[in-house]
Amino acid sequence: MSPIRSSTGIPDHIAAALCYFFPFIGGIVFLALEKRSRFVLFHALQSLIAFGALMVAHVLCGFIPLLGPLAASLISLCSFAVWLLMIYHALGGRWYRLPWAGDIAERQLRQL
Repeated sequence: MSPIRSSTGIPDHIAAALCYFFPFIGGIVFLALEKRSRFVLFHALQSLIAFGALMVAHVLCGFIPLLGPLAASLISLCSFAVWLLMIYHALGGRWYRLPWAGDIAERQLRQL
């Protein structure tokens, strides 16, 4: 975590947590507004990737007969757990990477 505030004027760890507090939308907002903090940009990208994939998976479960509602329920529980975990780590100022979303976000961050 950098000792400076993000370019939005919010402390880095709060801005990173807001990327997750408002899933998907928070990532878009901070990706558009943030200019300096790589910590906030990483969490914004990871939020977009992780919650975007979970949202697509949830929608696709609607097309599966019989087992679709069960799978959608499990994805909802998983989404809630990821949401809590990532808010906790972002508020703690940690660069916690989700298994595949964190790798993709890190690669994208290197290209920015």
